[in-house]
Amino acid sequence: MNARDSAPTLAQIVTTLRAARGIAHKRDIDAVVQVLDPAPAVRHQGHTLAVGDDCAAIPDGDGYLLFAIEGFINEFVEQQPWFAGYCGVMVNVSDIYAMGGRPVAVVDALWSRDGDAARPVLEGLAEGARVYGVPLVGGHSNRRNDREQLSVSIIGRARRLLTSFDARSGDHLVAVIDLRGRFQEPYAYWNASSGAPAERLRADLELLPAIAEDGLASAAKDISMAGVIGTALMLLECSGKGALIDLEAVPCPPGVDFQRWLTAFPSYGFLLSVSAADLEQVLGRFAARGLSAASIGRIDDSRTLRLSMQGQTETFWDLAEEALIGCGPVRAGQGGV
Repeated sequence: MNARDSAPTLAQIVTTLRAARGIAHKRDIDAVVQVLDPAPAVRHQGHTLAVGDDCAAIPDGDGYLLFAIEGFINEFVEQQPWFAGYCGVMVNVSDIYAMGGRPVAVVDALWSRDGDAARPVLEGLAEGARVYGVPLVGGHSNRRNDREQLSVSIIGRARRLLTSFDARSGDHLVAVIDLRGRFQEPYAYWNASSGAPAERLRADLELLPAIAEDGLASAAKDISMAGVIGTALMLLECSGKGALIDLEAVPCPPGVDFQRWLTAFPSYGFLLSVSAADLEQVLGRFAARGLSAASIGRIDDSRTLRLSMQGQTETFWDLAEEALIGCGPVRAGQGGV
């Protein structure tokens, strides 16, 4: 039986999600944005370029240079050093593909104790680079720390962007997740990557730039540690939109606790803004590769995220009243380049 069949009430789900650690971490971004006061968003060749996306997108020739970085919680690096290293490549690669790009290279910064303490982290990094076909071209290391600490940065290129700032009202909000995995206990990390064929993983990711280049989606975002709902909220905030999400439509593995699933980071998971005219083609491309994709709601102008389940609807977040990451759409009167 699917754990969703015995799910808690919608009100309980809303309360649990609002208190979730992954969403709390995203709320920290707002304070950083307020201090840094980043440059305003601009329009460039039909795309919105702004701070708050999965990658920084820098116009470069006939496309865009993509630049991103991920840092890892000390507890995770300590308890899962090999997987932390592997994730250093995996999560950065996902950020590049989420924006319609392809990765070029990664670098790492690793602090560690002396001796062989850093070895499993480095072995995980090396395996991630091999699996995803992305060269590890350098970085920084220090073996005189009191623990292992890791961050990894990536560059990539895109011909045509998928951003978090260009979702359109009336579009379907599509969730695509690789359900062929397992939880990396004790964390809410759904591991559909390590141990899977490298060629399959790369081809699955290639769907994202192909969709971007074929003009089949207006926006996209990598499902992060904020889970499906938290990531949807970030996408809507950046685009200045709202949505009604049907929780019963969210792709979910059988036998998995549904509340835990809604807070999970899937190693392959994306949200896309897709028009009704393109929905069937987009869903078909993912289904052809054994990936679970579904329209989980419709995007609107409300700036409110509502959740529905079993005939009930609850407001999850009103972005007009409360920011999450503090990154909004282009303000009226701003020009483009």
